[in-house]
Amino acid sequence: MSLFSPLTLPNGAVVPNRLAKAAMEENMADADHAPSDELIRLYRAWGQGGAGLVITGNVMIDARAMTGPAGVVLENDRHLDRFRTWSDTARAGGSQIWMQINHPGRQMPASLGRETLAPSAIPLDLGRQSKMFPVPRAMTAADIADVQQRFVNTARLAERAGFTGVEIHAAHGYLLSQFLSPLANHRTDQWGGSLENRARLLLDIVRDTRAAVRPAFSVAVKLNSADFQRGGFSPEDARSVVRMLGGLGVDLVELSGGSYEAPAMMGTARDERTLAREAYFLDFAREIKTVATMPLMVTGGIRRHAVAEKVIDNGIAMAGMATALAIEPDLPKRWKQGHDDAPALKPIGWKNKALASAAHMAAVRYQMVRLASGRPTRPLVSPLMAFIRAQLTGRRQARAYRAWMVNGAPPRKAGDTAAGMTMRPLGGKA
Repeated sequence: MSLFSPLTLPNGAVVPNRLAKAAMEENMADADHAPSDELIRLYRAWGQGGAGLVITGNVMIDARAMTGPAGVVLENDRHLDRFRTWSDTARAGGSQIWMQINHPGRQMPASLGRETLAPSAIPLDLGRQSKMFPVPRAMTAADIADVQQRFVNTARLAERAGFTGVEIHAAHGYLLSQFLSPLANHRTDQWGGSLENRARLLLDIVRDTRAAVRPAFSVAVKLNSADFQRGGFSPEDARSVVRMLGGLGVDLVELSGGSYEAPAMMGTARDERTLAREAYFLDFAREIKTVATMPLMVTGGIRRHAVAEKVIDNGIAMAGMATALAIEPDLPKRWKQGHDDAPALKPIGWKNKALASAAHMAAVRYQMVRLASGRPTRPLVSPLMAFIRAQLTGRRQARAYRAWMVNGAPPRKAGDTAAGMTMRPLGGKA
């Protein structure tokens, strides 16, 4: 099987090749939290870069629940024309374009000034950085029903806007991942306790979404292969959830791992596991593949042609790349032409792994901002400079978001989206 052979999904949709641009959180919404001109220019680069599948950074299902202050929100049809422009631009090179849809749960920065919801009232454990995220309120049954409906509504709107699929985000410690985790979910009702109960919300959202969209519209799930925390969501749990998803019409499951507390998606584990430098989650994917009835995709550190080929040779349907495509958006096209590029950022040797992860994502966003403005990337940018710049931009954008929520008006200054890098203290990968 070649990296450049097509993949036919269970619903009959065809992905032109086995390389995917995985989700990265861009934080480039316009003043009204719709797709900005900068964001659309960024996706023009990715859409022409040769990846068979392009997955957006997470789009929020509720303006009150944001992973960052400059995120895109799709909860009604008010700006559907902007979303159509976004999808048309990303599809111009022939790739599939899927919208990743998400709710942060307790992983919403305190700087945004909003109430935080979660399965249980358990705060994030980030040591000295814990205060940067508020203690969440345990969700009521009505809250859960509202979130379920919002995921389905956003999927419908994405289809109307010309996207060819959605990816439901149930990884990286966001809300659906929190429901799956026994560390974050201490409920004693129908959404807590057993894995079947903890997976209930995800399964209901997938089932309702599949029923709400056309068969040709793809429905995917992003799932942790593990939380990489002792007592958390385990590889055995992941296999069981993939088995549960098997009869629900899921077209692809993307396997990643970690959360803000244990940013394994950046190559850092918290439970003493050792992660390889590239294709972090391939070993887990091989195990999960034994029960999967749908294609699997692995994302995590892939930047070399040989490693991507190894993923496919191991029976995984797709190889997802993030950082490498932020540096070199036409990497798939170059690989197909016979080049052997392996783009990488400047190494970060900081002892504090949480801050190192934040600096890494700041450096990634720095590349995306340059692409969005038509400038060449700078992979050797100073991580410290990128980190400081992102922190300053994030504070300004948080103030703008709070004003927008209060006034219902676009208060952001012209050009602020071009700076476009809100830096959360941890994680940052969509």
